[in-house]
Amino acid sequence: MIRIQLPFHLQTLACIKGEAMIEVEGPPTLRSVIDALESRYPALSGTIRDYATQQRRSFLRFYACEKDLSHQSLDAQLPEDVVSGKEPLLVIGAIAGG
Repeated sequence: MIRIQLPFHLQTLACIKGEAMIEVEGPPTLRSVIDALESRYPALSGTIRDYATQQRRSFLRFYACEKDLSHQSLDAQLPEDVVSGKEPLLVIGAIAGG
């Protein structure tokens, strides 16, 4: 099981309390995790990645094992500690302003 921590507004949208737990078929990548997450929680479709480009939304970031995974390919393998459930995949809402 892969543990995913979502920002509060996405938890609310998907009616999730705490972490989401996802089973992934095939290689554990950001793409396969997002696919599984959107499949289990359809309200999240289009909120994490753009419908047309399938790229991460600008104001969301992915972190795992104290590393920023946001600019990696969506097909890059996730760290083993995330795959084993030892560490969560963090989806963080970025804050902008001046």
